[in-house]
Amino acid sequence: MTSVLPIILAAAAACAVTTSLAAMLMLAERYLVKYGTCRLDVNSSDRVIEVKGGKSVLESLKAEGIFVPSACGGRGTCAYCKLKITEGGGPVAPTELALLSEQELSENVRITCQVKVRNDMSLVVPEHLLSAGEYRGVVERITDLTHDIKNLRIRLVEPKSIKYQPGQYIQLEAPAYGSNPEAVFRAYSMSSMPDEDDCLELIIRLVPGGICTTWVFTMLAEGDEVRFNGPYGDFHLSETDREMIWIAGGSGMAPFWSMVRHMAAHDMARKTTYFFGAVRARDLFLVEELRKLDQHHEWFTFVPALSAPADEDNWDGETGRITDVVDRHVSDGSQAEVYLCGSPGMVDAAGRVVTAKGIPPERIFFDKFG
Repeated sequence: MTSVLPIILAAAAACAVTTSLAAMLMLAERYLVKYGTCRLDVNSSDRVIEVKGGKSVLESLKAEGIFVPSACGGRGTCAYCKLKITEGGGPVAPTELALLSEQELSENVRITCQVKVRNDMSLVVPEHLLSAGEYRGVVERITDLTHDIKNLRIRLVEPKSIKYQPGQYIQLEAPAYGSNPEAVFRAYSMSSMPDEDDCLELIIRLVPGGICTTWVFTMLAEGDEVRFNGPYGDFHLSETDREMIWIAGGSGMAPFWSMVRHMAAHDMARKTTYFFGAVRARDLFLVEELRKLDQHHEWFTFVPALSAPADEDNWDGETGRITDVVDRHVSDGSQAEVYLCGSPGMVDAAGRVVTAKGIPPERIFFDKFG
């Protein structure tokens, strides 16, 4: 045992030295290396930005009012900040490789929080990101929907209005607090109707240990000021008239609550069946409102289901995993479109079920969250 101790100590010392050197190199690059002014050519010279080199592409774009989503605070873990960098991106970093597919690598897609601006660059920014902005608002109301889900209503202060499509999301900023040393951003789908453009609503589920959800559930109060940016995402109603199948669970309700009310308000009589799954009755919410929409609109059908109802729930509706319920109800989906929102596991499982029903991948739209 004693002969192993020197080896362990030597390894620990080597690890400490390596870590220290890496930190020193990062600091040296940040504060000592001068890259001068670099030009960022956005979308084939639609917009050319001059920035000081040394920061990440993500930071540099944000400083110029171009907001690219990033839920991990630039740590290279969420992969939300992907963009094509066609020139000047340099070699792909090891931190990027795990987040990029072979096809993305071949198309010059990069993780922008991991790419430093060291020289002139050319990049492609999707049009919907160019319209994203930064907002300030005031919490107008916080409502408990279930024991672990809240509805957050925010009145806009500056700018005073926001335009978005039902299904899109924003990134809410949770400020530094307690053991959280810096502000972080987390993505939440908007559950409000776009017609009411001076406010927005979010459906937020408590994630144990979650930085943003802990702040929302334990610290945020009505009257507090909040900051967010957006809107983002291409999860929204298509422009076809195909039948739609919606599948969600928990806070995956948010985009569909926005979509269905938007459709009702604008007389969009497009056949839609909404499958919503929960564990027990206490996990269901907005059920009565959705059942009323079901009764008043022939084109809309709402199918709630419980995977593990208790005796006291007195549940006489559908039971089982929501994917099993879909499997029982849908016989042929070859002419339909499918919209999925929920955990990665649920989305993947539902995707397999609907694919088996004849729905091609290009007509399966999804929004995964952790």
